[in-house]
Formats: sequence, structure tokens, C-alpha cells
Amino acid sequence: MKASLGDLEKVQRILKVTGFVNADPEFTDAHVVINGASDLLVEVLGERGRHARSAIGVGTLPRGVAVEVEAIIETA
Repeated sequence: MKASLGDLEKVQRILKVTGFVNADPEFTDAHVVINGASDLLVEVLGERGRHARSAIGVGTLPRGVAVEVEAIIETA
């Protein structure tokens, strides 16, 4: 069976995740919000989903979104 572009089996590993959380300046738990993304990647990909991570609280994000997640992924 030929792998398609969206095939998760092509993911060798997640290298790094950066999460931006739209928050009030006094909110200091951006890392807790981004834990959800990190936990999901490990749940779906197992050890291949373990990664380095940064979580950053910001005053605004495009289109008023609550969270933006960026990932660097190594593929086969």
C-alpha cells in the first residue's frame, strides 16, 4: 500500500513544538495550555511524538484565535 501525504506512518518524529496562547498579561499558565498539544502528539505517535517544546503567552493572535501551535516534524 502506497503512503499518502497525510499518512502518520511517514512521521519519523516530532522535533519541536511551539505554542502561542492568547492571554491576559497576568496569565502565567501558557505551558499548561500547550500540554494538551504535547500530550496528544505522544498519545497518537507514541515515542515518535516526544519533543522539545516552548509555550509562550501573547497579547493577541491573528483572527482572535485562542491558541496557535507550530511544529517541526521529521518525515520519511
